[in-house]
Amino acid sequence: MPTIFAQNAAMADENGDGTVRGFVRWAMKPPQAYVIYLIALVLVGGLSFYAGSLKPKLGAYVVPQSAVHPAAK
Repeated sequence: MPTIFAQNAAMADENGDGTVRGFVRWAMKPPQAYVIYLIALVLVGGLSFYAGSLKPKLGAYVVPQSAVHPAAK
């Protein structure tokens, strides 16, 4: 009886276990890797554009420098 129900370790680990390791293994195959790379590139570019478009907050008692009068040297 034990030989009939013996487990095949290679078959059990073939599809991954659904964890992060399984996702990384899936994502490193060529078609998925290209798509994930492009998604990451768009996200980094979009976040960089958004961060560059933010206006800095001025602290208390900080007067912005006038564009009309040059700064004193």
